[in-house]
Amino acid sequence: AVREVRVLRVKNDALRAEMAVRQAEVDRLTADLTRRETIAQHGFVSQENYSHIQENLRAARSALIASREQLTANRALTDGAEVADHPSVLGAAARVEEAWLAWSRSRITAPTSGQVAKRNIQAGQRIAAGTPMMAVIPLDQLWVEANFKEVQLGRMRVGQPATLTADYYGRRVRYRGHIAGLAAGTGSAFSVLPAQNATGNWIKIVQRVPVRIELEPKDLAAYPLRIGLSMQVTVDIHNNGGISIVKNIQGKPARSDRAPSDGAVEKARARIAEIIQQNSASDSVDNTNE
Repeated sequence: AVREVRVLRVKNDALRAEMAVRQAEVDRLTADLTRRETIAQHGFVSQENYSHIQENLRAARSALIASREQLTANRALTDGAEVADHPSVLGAAARVEEAWLAWSRSRITAPTSGQVAKRNIQAGQRIAAGTPMMAVIPLDQLWVEANFKEVQLGRMRVGQPATLTADYYGRRVRYRGHIAGLAAGTGSAFSVLPAQNATGNWIKIVQRVPVRIELEPKDLAAYPLRIGLSMQVTVDIHNNGGISIVKNIQGKPARSDRAPSDGAVEKARARIAEIIQQNSASDSVDNTNE
């Protein structure tokens, strides 16, 4: 597109030169016709020759008008815009940027670091937008949901220390943590088939509420855990002057180790500028008169 615009701009000069040639031809034929009109009165020029001069002049004037219209049409495509700002170049640059973005987005970046789990795709498989491909588990950001009985929650507060052991390592490994929050409902309330107390056919059962326990990063790094393991949790409730866990239900989001954008737009625009610069260099023209 840049080279096509350059051709259009160079063509303006060629059309101007052609129009100058047409104008010179009109001027020459006009002068010839004037001279023949003078001597035709004395019978020194035949009527046929005089008619040919008139026809040639009319043809030259028509050619001059056509050349002028071509110059006007070509200038309409180039005037008022530099090469980089020409609509054709801008349209091509937009297509380059769109293709660059599509290419950069063909590489999917995980929002966080972790271990791949539950992979649903295979190499070479074509996938549609929105298809779940895999789960990425940030093993350094795990927490524990301890399902305490509802009768045990009265004196629990945010920030109270907790001690945890995992069947994965046994009682020889102890994790340190603290209470971070409480779920909005019991486990049975959000089950696939929740209990319907209004039917009357119901037996009172002590419910359990998930309590989020955040682990110390050092302990978790030393002894990594996996999703779904069984944990034994003990909470120290001696200091009950903090906020009730019922009032704090928000947890910390998983942190992202990657930026949301890798600068694809900036790279595409830099490449576009490079293409325009490479194809806009002025060609050397030999103007030597022979």
